[in-house]
Amino acid sequence: MEEAFDAYRSLAAPSEGLFKDNGSRFIALAYPVETEEEVKNIVAALRKEYHDARHHCYAYRLGYQGNIFRASDDGEPAGSAGRPILGQIDSAGLSDVLVVVVRYFGGIKLGIPGLIRAYKTSTADAIASGQIVTKIAGKNFKVHFEYLSMNAVMKVLKDMDIQPRAQDFGESCTLEVRVRLSAVADFKNRVENCAKLEEI
Repeated sequence: MEEAFDAYRSLAAPSEGLFKDNGSRFIALAYPVETEEEVKNIVAALRKEYHDARHHCYAYRLGYQGNIFRASDDGEPAGSAGRPILGQIDSAGLSDVLVVVVRYFGGIKLGIPGLIRAYKTSTADAIASGQIVTKIAGKNFKVHFEYLSMNAVMKVLKDMDIQPRAQDFGESCTLEVRVRLSAVADFKNRVENCAKLEEI
């Protein structure tokens, strides 16, 4: 069965990998992330935690289409760290993932091929030890409706297997729902007669 366009693969939880070469240690730390803000916070926290390390190189890819990405060599020769890390995220077919590789220098230079191998291998190890999950891209909506339309709205949610997240039933009612991208058009059509939608 072909995967829907809104389904993509990511990590379920943080995972770790390690590669050693000539005394240098490469600790790869992989994280599920959804925003660049999260990336910044994690990288900053790791720089603090591993403050005695020589380099904190990283790469990430975000979004269900994977169109937001960045690779940082953090002082290593250009293209020897961030790109190989990103390459491993891509060859595993993942998005919403950040991998930071912390390098402790062992005193012997590894050369660019050696660095590429080290960053690639440690990242592959971190991804391999993680659990891959399928994520579904979606949009969040607030559904506003009158009390009399409650049954009609609830029927749409039930028929489409959508779980309301937050609800407030007074004289006028609101629900918060997350709808998978491939079902958004259908959802809008079904509720247009009984509710107003607000994207959140």
